Amino acid sequence: MAVEVGIVVGSKSDLPVIQKTADALTELGIESEVRVLSAHRTPELVAEWASGARQRGLKVLIAGAGMAAHLPGAVAAWSTLPVIGVPLAAGELRGMDALLSVVQMPPGIPVATVAVGEAGAKNAAYLAAQIIGLSRPEVAQKYQALRDSFVEAARQG
Repeated sequence: MAVEVGIVVGSKSDLPVIQKTADALTELGIESEVRVLSAHRTPELVAEWASGARQRGLKVLIAGAGMAAHLPGAVAAWSTLPVIGVPLAAGELRGMDALLSVVQMPPGIPVATVAVGEAGAKNAAYLAAQIIGLSRPEVAQKYQALRDSFVEAARQG
């Protein structure tokens, strides 16, 4: 199966949280790639990665970032693929600065924004699955089964 989701974070220290995204995608039968690229330290590599994503067959891009959180916006600036931003809890503000940075994009450069931290990392995968499920019924079915398991767990506990 081809890689359909590109995941990028700005620092190796972000990998444990964003791994939740990759794991959830794998459970849903979606292949992903994970890269560490910084909007501030390696902007030219971010541009190359994001601008070439469609040609590499990617369908959705997920960018996780903390503090100033410019990475999701930088990715969206270089690609017209759907971009999902995951604000990460870092620094004194514990992710609130990242949340505001990711959600406040200018018109024409949208970034879908999920919750701060691990919940957001998982929801980014689920949102990507919903998008990919539009053209891959087997992914839509797996995601529906997962949602059904959430309902069942809520009824039991």
